[in-house]
Amino acid sequence: MTRAMDTLTRLETTIAQRRGADPSSSYVAQLQARGLPVIARKLGEEAVEAVVAALSGNREELVGEAADLLFHLLVLLGEKDIALDQVMAELDRREGLSGLDEKASRSE
Repeated sequence: MTRAMDTLTRLETTIAQRRGADPSSSYVAQLQARGLPVIARKLGEEAVEAVVAALSGNREELVGEAADLLFHLLVLLGEKDIALDQVMAELDRREGLSGLDEKASRSE
């Protein structure tokens, strides 16, 4: 397993463990207690912040925002009971396909 995947897998496990924690002691539990709309909105906010960081040209800021985005994506996937392995399998399925061809196949 690559270092990146190992890190994401550990993070996914940590998020799963914290979902059942006391919301006063866990950010993940706080998000879960507030529900899917809040989790989804937070992911959207982090995506916008990553775009702003990318356009500002500040690499360190973009790295931090990308980490926030991945974290919140894993929180959302966990809330929807979608394992990271499922997302990786979909990426594997798409490997070798032209992005244009893959996108066109979704609209058929």
